[in-house]
Amino acid sequence: MRTIELLAPAKNAECGIEAIRHGADAVYIGAGRFGARAAAGNSVSDIARLVEYAHLFKAKVYVTVNTILSDSELPEAERLIYELYEAGVDALIIQDMGLMKLNLPPIELHASTQMDNCTAEKVRFLHEAGFRQVVLARELSLDEIKKIHNECPDTKLEVFVHGALCVSYSGRCYISESCFRRSANRGECAQVCRMEFDLEDADGKKIIRHKHLLSLKDLCQIDSLEDLLEAGASSFKIEGRLKDIGYVKNVTAAYSRAINAIIARHPDKYARASSGCVKLAFTPDVAKSFNRGFTHYFLYGRNEDIFSFDTPKAMGEFVGKVKEVYDRYFTVAGTASFANGDGLCFIDENGHKLYGFRVNKTENGRLYPLEMPRMLKSGTRLYRNFDQRFDKILSQNSAERFIPIDITISETENGFHISMSDDDGCTAVLEAKGVTKELARTHQKENIECQFSKLGGTPFKLRSLNIQYSKNWFLPSSLLGEWRRQLVQRMTEERMRFHPLNHRQQASTLHKFPAEKSHITYLGNVMNSLAKAFYVEHGMETIDPAFELEHPSDVPVMFCRHCLRYSMGWCPSRQHHSAPYQEPLYLSIANGKRFRLDFDCKKCIMKLIPER
Repeated sequence: MRTIELLAPAKNAECGIEAIRHGADAVYIGAGRFGARAAAGNSVSDIARLVEYAHLFKAKVYVTVNTILSDSELPEAERLIYELYEAGVDALIIQDMGLMKLNLPPIELHASTQMDNCTAEKVRFLHEAGFRQVVLARELSLDEIKKIHNECPDTKLEVFVHGALCVSYSGRCYISESCFRRSANRGECAQVCRMEFDLEDADGKKIIRHKHLLSLKDLCQIDSLEDLLEAGASSFKIEGRLKDIGYVKNVTAAYSRAINAIIARHPDKYARASSGCVKLAFTPDVAKSFNRGFTHYFLYGRNEDIFSFDTPKAMGEFVGKVKEVYDRYFTVAGTASFANGDGLCFIDENGHKLYGFRVNKTENGRLYPLEMPRMLKSGTRLYRNFDQRFDKILSQNSAERFIPIDITISETENGFHISMSDDDGCTAVLEAKGVTKELARTHQKENIECQFSKLGGTPFKLRSLNIQYSKNWFLPSSLLGEWRRQLVQRMTEERMRFHPLNHRQQASTLHKFPAEKSHITYLGNVMNSLAKAFYVEHGMETIDPAFELEHPSDVPVMFCRHCLRYSMGWCPSRQHHSAPYQEPLYLSIANGKRFRLDFDCKKCIMKLIPER
């Protein structure tokens, strides 16, 4: 039986706790430094608080230490890792192989998607080097994931299933560093891919102007989870360490329910990686949280439905077409209901700009904006990117997670024996000796059950009560309450001890790194001497410095499986029409930066090369 892990993002400890409460089996969070989202750092004490909550439910906490590091940063990184280990963190997600040469505690290591994990050879190497879980590139298809799993069956494969897509292979994007000296590999991405571009040909002819040509829709695989499981994935990752708590609650709950439905159909094949029950106070809907529209990306092969050309901003859910427009209000065709405070948006009829506005008042099917949008016309497609009612639900206590427990009370010669047990095999026992036994005048089961059900503020909920004694003994409510408190304390301690400690797999130093000609180029992101030493030990003879150290000229700064030539219908390998423009093609942004497009049709990759 394979365990399934739903891995949710956590901007902070509160967000992580809510992710677990809404059904996550694990969360990933950034520490104070060295995470690939520099704006999402947390103190070790806050991470320790998250760990304590997570471990009650057998859930895990992974910390991102997935930037590349300078030599001067390595000692601080080592100290941080020891602090995280002492805090009980279950694993580190890393990119820099220099960390492998530090004196690390026996903490589990996961290979970040920043390491460009696309092939079975790479995954096998990482497993032999000591990594327990590998985060695969978002660009992989089901067949490619299946091939990796078949060749590396002992390695846990983690796949992204929801959230923002980077247009470039992660770890191989240097456009932000090239343009603004802000390295994506150092957690400082300027999101150049979300900017407007012009597309022009070799003669300088403008083919497309002011379009978001590298901005993709968001990933959504909620209806493909079973296919991913069949392909060999075991961890489903939601993107979004910068997303708000409402996003995490809603998306986590939606995917958790989808996973539970799969397990209900295949109880002998799959099981959840954590324990406990989740009770939701709402019906999750991923379309109601931040999104740019959804795509499967390349999961089912190459397709064209991945663009977000019109805007990189969230459009939300489609709610209908505008029916009639008046001076102060308008109406919408369809069945959607609206509330005061809803946020609506639309793309103008020329497809050039996103307009957004708030609904000030709704009345008898009429929507009154504070100010009527000038570009709003009959037939305009309308989207809701802020649902007032839904947001209000998520801002409150929207889920409960608990451990069902069974309590048995039996009499002994000089008192009572009380035990509390759960489905994970954890048991807390209390021997109450010297308790005076006297017969009750009324039946006691209802009061005993009432007292043991008072478990608010704890992770436990009474499922069954079994009273095993021969007479109707009187037990004071105060005594029952004290027994309950002691059992809860002991059960909590038992569950914390029960959570398994993960130890790092011992690495072999004999296997060769899978690279051509024993040469690590700038794509290896080698920024420190320890990373260089690691690759030398694994058979590499020539190791170039990271792009962040030396900006080599005339090299690609983006590697994209997404291809503009294919999307425009000009792919020579797919029997599309040949390009009606003179190549090479170029992309340029408003500040004058210009990039030549190089098409590697054999590998089906589009590369962006800066023009000097």
